[in-house]
Amino acid sequence: MADLRTAALRIEEATPTHRDRAVDALRAVAILGVVLGHWLVTALMADTDTRARPTLHTVSPLHYMPWLAPISWAFQTLAVFFLVGGHVATRSHASAQARGIRYPQWLRTRLSRLFKPVAAVLTLWTITAVALLLTGADPDTVRALVKLALSPLWFLLVFAALTAATPLLARLNPLWPLAVVLHVDLLRFGLGAPSWLGWLNLAAGWLVPYTLGAAWTRGELEGRRAGWILLTGGAAATTVLVAWAGYPASMVGVPGASISNLNPPTLAAVTFGLAQCGLALLLRDRLRRAMRRPLAWAAVALVNLSAMTIFLWHQTALMATTAAGLLAGHLPGLHTAPDGLGWVAVRLAWLPVFALTLAVCWTAFRTYEQGPRRPGNRPSRVIRAHSGKRPTTTGTTHRA
Repeated sequence: MADLRTAALRIEEATPTHRDRAVDALRAVAILGVVLGHWLVTALMADTDTRARPTLHTVSPLHYMPWLAPISWAFQTLAVFFLVGGHVATRSHASAQARGIRYPQWLRTRLSRLFKPVAAVLTLWTITAVALLLTGADPDTVRALVKLALSPLWFLLVFAALTAATPLLARLNPLWPLAVVLHVDLLRFGLGAPSWLGWLNLAAGWLVPYTLGAAWTRGELEGRRAGWILLTGGAAATTVLVAWAGYPASMVGVPGASISNLNPPTLAAVTFGLAQCGLALLLRDRLRRAMRRPLAWAAVALVNLSAMTIFLWHQTALMATTAAGLLAGHLPGLHTAPDGLGWVAVRLAWLPVFALTLAVCWTAFRTYEQGPRRPGNRPSRVIRAHSGKRPTTTGTTHRA
């Protein structure tokens, strides 16, 4: 415990006083919310037949128990991630311009932090998929596993595109992409337009919180008034859309459902995201105070250093645990139908196992995000290098 506190104090000392720790706390909450949400509402059910190799397919407890939809309200936190992403990218680009850093160099630096960890995921799952098929695995099972493992990549592609467009989006009013989402939904749900039109919302829907983040950078969301307007307005609009306009109550996709609020984003998902962004803005001061505690700040800082690794490998951790569990038979909470509260209780008990498996993945693949660990390269020095403060105890040069 003393060593843990010492490490936390070292990270505390390495953090510049000007750093807004609430931003890091919100990013950590967003990432961990997505991870826990997937672990709770995604299940790989094994078919109960006589074949030597059981097949796996994706199911959701929300299909069997739709009244659990409020769980998705707590853990579908992507809007908060895009809010923080827009805020940080806009601020970073403005800082780079002030220091004479050209756009291509700025963009290359930011995207490399996103896509270096992706290479490891793609390589491992390409090898895994080929090996499974060559050994006679059921193609539908392989397809389900690969789709689940690579599903986080859609998020990174959208986020990368918005990051690249940051100079053009820095002053865009969020009402414009919100209007696009509104009209796209009106056309496809109200006027019978083709369903593919909804994919316009993949960019427009996430543009709303991203441009809210840019507005935050411009100082337009300071004070509590903006947060309350977004929270109450977004919550009221979402309630109306779900109660009277036929939108699903679940804010995540449910296999077998005719409409998904997330794939592509619907107006209900966007208004729900507005409420989340409002709540995030209202919590900034409390988070800043909470982050003054060295242990809390150390935990948040370490999650941020491994944000992409955690995000990209959490589904693999779920599947690895599920596949390994098949050696012991069909285990409740892993391979059985998620059709009752008993399944939910057992799934909660599996969460520490998923976390342990994710920790193994983190140990194996974190260098793709953080770089190779050099002798004497303590977490506090890495925090300092990522925080915008030039290291003084090593010869490492800080990159913008």
